[in-house]
Amino acid sequence: MRVLAAMSGGVDSAVAAARMAEAGHDVVGVHLALSRNPQSYRSGARGCCTIEDSRDARRAADVIGIPFYIWDLAERFHADVVEDFVAEYAAGRTPNPCLRCNEKVKFSAVLERALALDFDAVATGHYAQIVETPAGRELHQAVDPAKDQSYVLGVLTQQQLKHAFFPLGDTTKTEIRAEAARRGLSVAAKPDSHDICFIADGNTPGFLSKHLGEAPGDIVDAQGNKLGEHQGTHGFTVGQRKGLKIGTPAADGKPRFVLDISPVDRRVTVGSRAELAVERLTASKPRWCGPAPTETLHVKAQLRAHGEQIAVTARLEGDQVLVEFDEPADAVAPGQAVVLYDGTRVIGSATIDTVERASQKV
Repeated sequence: MRVLAAMSGGVDSAVAAARMAEAGHDVVGVHLALSRNPQSYRSGARGCCTIEDSRDARRAADVIGIPFYIWDLAERFHADVVEDFVAEYAAGRTPNPCLRCNEKVKFSAVLERALALDFDAVATGHYAQIVETPAGRELHQAVDPAKDQSYVLGVLTQQQLKHAFFPLGDTTKTEIRAEAARRGLSVAAKPDSHDICFIADGNTPGFLSKHLGEAPGDIVDAQGNKLGEHQGTHGFTVGQRKGLKIGTPAADGKPRFVLDISPVDRRVTVGSRAELAVERLTASKPRWCGPAPTETLHVKAQLRAHGEQIAVTARLEGDQVLVEFDEPADAVAPGQAVVLYDGTRVIGSATIDTVERASQKV
């Protein structure tokens, strides 16, 4: 097969490309230039999207012995990932930019271009597994739970899975680094990327303030009593405990958590951990890895990358997914993705719109 290997400049994508080449495929390496100004993203070896990363990817391709190109997708990345990230926070929601990048860039823009250039598939260094079945391809969790990335791949459709390879899903990260060293890849010991790649210093509130400016408002309790002030609702996420800077302590002396964010009236509502408990949610824009479910599902749900999976009942009603938790869940935020699992198999995902808390019951 003709395979396009997306090479970020890290150890995972380098080994993925090497494995595809070793398997006999006709492999071409491509590095995605995602920053309109590479100096404005991370520098050094901390993350992706840097000039150093493109050079590391080129060196890895040379060692593997495959052609190498750089594709400029900076405008697409900025519009679909960066601007979406800012807009979601401005609306009081909590987005996952990695998931959006997989959906809009790596497995939409890249795959579309690859197929147009007569490639058969795209291979990446994601930790997940594809299982062939008579009914089609299934997306499954990786064998290394600490590195599993099936959550951020839950946006992939069956058509996209037909043209995807994840060569690392059956291997642990420790084994991948050892393999990279054996192959003579200089990125064998390169640190993993972390945080959000397009926020240079890792300061998300500062990044959002730069783009959205200050919009002072009140911090209140569930009864509407003012407890403090803030400089912008975009500096908060549901479930946040630290950095609230509330002068008035809680009556019970226990920490407070962000319960709700309302950009319209500039209010951030806080309360106890017990008030965080969510019993059900509604989610929209579902994306199914296979056929859309036609019956009520009794499955597991994951609400954040590397988060714990919890038992739920889920059903599809029109273009909405209704999810009810067997036991109340904490810190469920609109804008996050809810990803449904049947064992290790990813069923699909949807974007959380609304939540119903146990404390909201009369």
